[in-house]
Amino acid sequence: MRAVVITVSDRSAAGTRADTSGPVAVTALRDAGWECHDAVVVPDGADSVAQAITDAVASGARLVVTTGGTGLGPRDRTPEGTAGVLSRQVPGIAEELRRLGAAEKPAGMLSRGLAGVIETDGGGSLVVNLPGSERAVRTGVPVIVSVARHVVDQLAGGDH
Repeated sequence: MRAVVITVSDRSAAGTRADTSGPVAVTALRDAGWECHDAVVVPDGADSVAQAITDAVASGARLVVTTGGTGLGPRDRTPEGTAGVLSRQVPGIAEELRRLGAAEKPAGMLSRGLAGVIETDGGGSLVVNLPGSERAVRTGVPVIVSVARHVVDQLAGGDH
């Protein structure tokens, strides 16, 4: 199955800061058996996030993981862009990611990341927002991988 990682960062998109969290997510997904190209980097903002997720799903990705833009900064709009393209939210995934983040450091509870599905003809895709830190990605990708194939199977009509 194919996955796409989207790094959301004005500075990385402008080339003024290296993307460090996207490659961590890509490696973790590849290690878990997902086909995954290098991370796509887009600037902060709801519209750029929504477009990147839509493009990923249209390209056949069954799992889309975003990193960055989940905080409270003025340009942190990843959840808003994600919400605009989801068919249904899966709050338990986001809740678990926040729980684990807060256990590592209190600021982890400030992540506004979402998780949900985009339904398509013949199935659909799981979309999950992670914070932009390498640590959050290292903690979060195993959670996502633990349920992603089951979610994709259910979207295609598989049994519970």
